[in-house]
Amino acid sequence: MTGRYKAYPEYKDSGVVWLDRIPSEWTVNTVKRLTKFQVGWTPPTGKDENFIGDNLWANISDLKEKFLSDTAKRISDEAAKAASMAITPRGSLLYSFKLSVGAVSFAQKDMYTNEAIASFLVSSKLPLEYLYYALPIFVIENASTNIYGAKILNQDLIRNAFLLEPSYEEAKNIAYFLDHETTKIDTLITKQEQLIELLKEKRQAVISHAVTKGLNPDAPMKDSGVEWLGQVPEHWKVSKIKNYAKIESGHTPSRTKEEYWVDCTIPWVSLNDSKQLRAVDYITDTYYKISELGIANSSARLLPERVVVFTRDASIGLSAITTKPMAVSQHLIAWICNENYLIPEFLLLIFYAMESEFDRYTFGATIKTIGMDNVRSLKSAIAPLDEQEKIIKWGFNELERIKLSCYKSEKAIELMQERKTALISAAVTGKIDVRDWHV
Repeated sequence: MTGRYKAYPEYKDSGVVWLDRIPSEWTVNTVKRLTKFQVGWTPPTGKDENFIGDNLWANISDLKEKFLSDTAKRISDEAAKAASMAITPRGSLLYSFKLSVGAVSFAQKDMYTNEAIASFLVSSKLPLEYLYYALPIFVIENASTNIYGAKILNQDLIRNAFLLEPSYEEAKNIAYFLDHETTKIDTLITKQEQLIELLKEKRQAVISHAVTKGLNPDAPMKDSGVEWLGQVPEHWKVSKIKNYAKIESGHTPSRTKEEYWVDCTIPWVSLNDSKQLRAVDYITDTYYKISELGIANSSARLLPERVVVFTRDASIGLSAITTKPMAVSQHLIAWICNENYLIPEFLLLIFYAMESEFDRYTFGATIKTIGMDNVRSLKSAIAPLDEQEKIIKWGFNELERIKLSCYKSEKAIELMQERKTALISAAVTGKIDVRDWHV
């Protein structure tokens, strides 16, 4: 990091192990000696009227952008008075010290906050613009770790956290430097994120075209009578998928019977595998396994390999092909293809293409679900086997090419985020000297 930037001419021992040496003119201090903060509160949640009003009320989930001008929730005047809540003045720096530890935003308006946010006031001895970058670096070093490995803070840990104190003007210059340089990095990250979205849209478009129109642009077409399919090749068959693939629903062995959950060796696809199903075409292992005794005493069934599994709850239609015999939970459907007519990989491509179609069938306000009647009614166009094989080869090549492009963009984002973090750390700990920096 120091390669592009010069170091300070003189350093001294900080006396703090993780800080090592610091610029000779800087001072090691603590948060409580340099700045003050206040913490908000949450009104009693059992009274709906507490959350009806015009007062902005910031929660951790609101601290997503650098500047916060609106909040997802409001509280009433009465609730604020009853809790003796101090309002956070406009311009204050909001710092999350629970759950999303280290998230920061500037309050663009007067607002209240909940008890997970520390509001640093403009009366600080250091500019808040500098603290915006410095606090997440320094305070997190004072955090303790809970049994789950997560960082946790309380008000005393924040007050006693070390904080380096350059001169006020130097701190402002560090903030200006970081504003400029991190904005450039953020712009590059945004471009890569936009590219990933475009690649995902392209993935959907090319696969959808392949399984509904085929690879021969000169093939005579016919109206499928199915909205999402539109016109399909004249010689393809339009049918309910269940006519070509047997539907199997799953089950969960009783959790109250401990003996059912001993010696579990049978792969069992559940919603806990959703993340994997989003990323892979073939599923080789599962988050949970079940036992032979559990299967024997439930409606779960060991299914053969090369079954297409399909989520029917939460995220609808996440799919993959099993590489070995597996069972599935009641939150999934298993499609056993008659491979004389339908190849599992072709059905998988069909489900990929139906991503937006599944939204039409879902119901449920909190957890989205597709009903079994709708599962049985799903229709597609089925190509002859020789065309299926060609489409599979072409389609999987396209998927791999797009996946590789997405991976490169994701790695670029990761590297840029690492560079951004390293640059901030170097500037606020005095590893680089930006006193002479200018745009």
